[in-house]
Amino acid sequence: MAPAPEEPGHRVTVRLDRLLAARGLTLVELSEQVGVSVVNLSVLKNGRARAIRFSTLTAICEALGCTPGDLLEVEPRDG
Repeated sequence: MAPAPEEPGHRVTVRLDRLLAARGLTLVELSEQVGVSVVNLSVLKNGRARAIRFSTLTAICEALGCTPGDLLEVEPRDG
């Protein structure tokens, strides 16, 4: 799982690592397919991204054959 969010109220985690593993892809291969740098994909994969463009989200989902709901998850509130 991604590290604890830094922003209050931000509970979105990214499951890119699981999707890559399930499809046998590396970040480098995904980067080539979607036209996003490996560094930016790594930031997203490691839960450090503050935002994602819809065009990037669309390209990742098309390359991985998934939906945004497969890639992103909102963690339940504590308590």
